[in-house]
Amino acid sequence: MTTIQITEQGEQPTAGVRERVPMAELSGFFSRAFRDTMAALQAQGVQPAGAPFGKYYGPPGAVVDVEAGFPVAAAIAPAGNVAPGSLPAGRTAEATHIGPYDTMTETYSELERYFTEAGLTPGPVMWESYLSDPEAEPDPAGWRTRICWPVLRI
Repeated sequence: MTTIQITEQGEQPTAGVRERVPMAELSGFFSRAFRDTMAALQAQGVQPAGAPFGKYYGPPGAVVDVEAGFPVAAAIAPAGNVAPGSLPAGRTAEATHIGPYDTMTETYSELERYFTEAGLTPGPVMWESYLSDPEAEPDPAGWRTRICWPVLRI
């Protein structure tokens, strides 16, 4: 069972790449988006202000509307396919998934149950912060991903 808590988030500026991507190509998109974003940040003399993220605009289907990049301290200048953005402020349901990325659907199911049982309405956008570096932690069983799903105020 995953621990889920309600937290209050401040708005977080980001830099990233947003595309509509077939689910089968998601891994390649993330690699390219993180690489391109890091190159744009380095060219502007900016350091990431936290773990890389993936932000989903609506529920994934065969194709997903996704943005991937890094949080930053302040807005960046657009550079090629890398644009400034933000992770929204407000109340979120937050859970930490432990394990490989392909099992995150289980944690999302727990979050959906939580929303239903608590009588809360989930927002249309959610994001993941990838707290583990697969190159530093090669065993997927130890990977940690924080999932944040905004709670709509009613």
